[in-house]
Amino acid sequence: MNQFNNQFQNTGAVDASFTTESTRRFLLNVYNWMAMGLALTGVIAWGISGSSFAEVLFNNSFLFFGIVILQLGVVIGLTFAIKKMSAAVAIGAFFFYSALTGLTMASIFLIYTGTSIASTFFICAAMFGSVSVFGYVTKMDLSKFGTFFFMGLIGLIIASVVNIFLNSPTLYWIISYAGVLIFVGLTAYDTQRIKQMSQSMDFDTEDGKKAAVMGSLMLYLDFINMFLFLLRIMGDRK
Repeated sequence: MNQFNNQFQNTGAVDASFTTESTRRFLLNVYNWMAMGLALTGVIAWGISGSSFAEVLFNNSFLFFGIVILQLGVVIGLTFAIKKMSAAVAIGAFFFYSALTGLTMASIFLIYTGTSIASTFFICAAMFGSVSVFGYVTKMDLSKFGTFFFMGLIGLIIASVVNIFLNSPTLYWIISYAGVLIFVGLTAYDTQRIKQMSQSMDFDTEDGKKAAVMGSLMLYLDFINMFLFLLRIMGDRK
């Protein structure tokens, strides 16, 4: 899912006509929207975790998987139809997705202790921040690793589905550690791509705002998945 913004990918040298201020505004909005999306997800997840709605949600597989399918639909819609929608709709879709994720993530409060969730979140935030800074400042071209990360993600999804049936503890831990490594790599890779977009997109245009939304979603997905895999490793179950 981190390959969905090819329509915004930079294909050449940075246009010198773009100012540092324009680049700064683009990146500031990407990270602000990502942070607001994460905050919305966390507040909703925590808010409903102790409510009767949480019991209804997680005891009703039709409702739960309906929300999961809706989440996928929103991401696919942003991926393939963003050029046809306004920037305001794209921003709204991103926050709608964040809210839906909050509903499904309420389950972690039923499985893991609050202390381990909090500690894992701060560790994830530190890892994410460090790797994102690396992706921003490195002179290494990370695009050559893009296919490797994407294939690793596909393999991770397949292995996770297979393990639903095998229920292998060994495969569970392999998937967990591999998931952390893959999303660490994707965070650096996506950050570099977003930096390139920031240097060739004017945020004040509709296309610039929509590119920033896609950048926010990319980093949001990287953070959420990194956090969930870390929680599988570090979380203390109730």
